[in-house]
Amino acid sequence: MDDAPAGDLGGAAGGQGGNDLAALRGYAGDVAGALSAIEALFTELVRVLGPDDPRTLTSRGNLAFWRRESGDAAGAFTTYADLLTGRLRVLGPDHPDVFNTRGNLAGMRGEAGDLAGAVAATEELLADQQRVLGHDHPDTLLTRNNLAGRQGQAGDPAAAAAAYEELPADQVRVLGPDHPKTLATRDILASRVGAAGDAAGAAAMFDQLLADRLRVLVPAHPTTRGTLTSLAYWLDQADALGSAGR
Repeated sequence: MDDAPAGDLGGAAGGQGGNDLAALRGYAGDVAGALSAIEALFTELVRVLGPDDPRTLTSRGNLAFWRRESGDAAGAFTTYADLLTGRLRVLGPDHPDVFNTRGNLAGMRGEAGDLAGAVAATEELLADQQRVLGHDHPDTLLTRNNLAGRQGQAGDPAAAAAAYEELPADQVRVLGPDHPKTLATRDILASRVGAAGDAAGAAAMFDQLLADRLRVLVPAHPTTRGTLTSLAYWLDQADALGSAGR
């Protein structure tokens, strides 16, 4: 549930140029240049607008994002924590931007190795999102997906499998069957079915997923090619298991 760099002021006077240009530099591979530009912009916004201006808060989120992208996990975590404090003070605990920042912090806990802490933080976030946004809000669905992944990483495959089994139906109903997040969840679920020992079931699920990806994407798309590779793998596994049983 990571913040992507948001369009923001190019300077205290307004305009989106500053953050947009920095993001372009970062996505072109110049992460250090993007980070330097965002740091300069953020400093200017704090000086001119103050730390609690919504535009300054957005810039702080962008700063955290690019620190994370640059490999400065500690700096990113501290910046996200400062951002959460500011957003709580300005926006209140139930604002979607506050939820988003909490999601980023939970993800960074997991990346730092605190898997139990990441699961607990994500569970708390999910409860608040369901209360405020509702069970069908896209942000709530995303947090459910993140929770399932973190439960699996933390050594609770049963909880992760149950969550992934329930999620696709809700994603289809809310987002539609062809939404990238719906298809991605089906990919994860198929892999987990195979890892649980049902190679034939995984192959069947990847076969259907491949048909849907080919309908939505071009055959050469990296995601389509990845699904094809997964299908081939699980077909081989199913064939090997079948041969061993004969």
